[in-house]
Amino acid sequence: MKQIINTKNAPSAIGPYSQAVLKNGTLYTSGQIGLNPETNKLEIETLNHETNLVMNNLKAVLKEANMDFNSVIKTTIYLKDMADFSEINEIYASYFEKDFPARETVQVAKLPLDVNVEISMIAF
Repeated sequence: MKQIINTKNAPSAIGPYSQAVLKNGTLYTSGQIGLNPETNKLEIETLNHETNLVMNNLKAVLKEANMDFNSVIKTTIYLKDMADFSEINEIYASYFEKDFPARETVQVAKLPLDVNVEISMIAF
């Protein structure tokens, strides 16, 4: 049986999906974007702030499932512009202590609400 994971410490879904689903000890998060969970407003003025907000939203979802970044086994990063890779990569790396998860990073034509970055994770 699957368990739906939702927390008020991450943005509410902007469509017909859950923040995350836990099944057999594995957590599948939906992609997080730079929405402030307190105001539900986009905060994408700087790439640094936006990326930290995305990672903190993911942190809140992981915490709700009694997990943390050490539990993450796979991530997917979607970028509006691959030129932002280095800056996002540096911020992303700062959230992990060691043993980074598997990952792919892809540039896409457009992201929800025209954000610059969206990240999803699988954790166990």
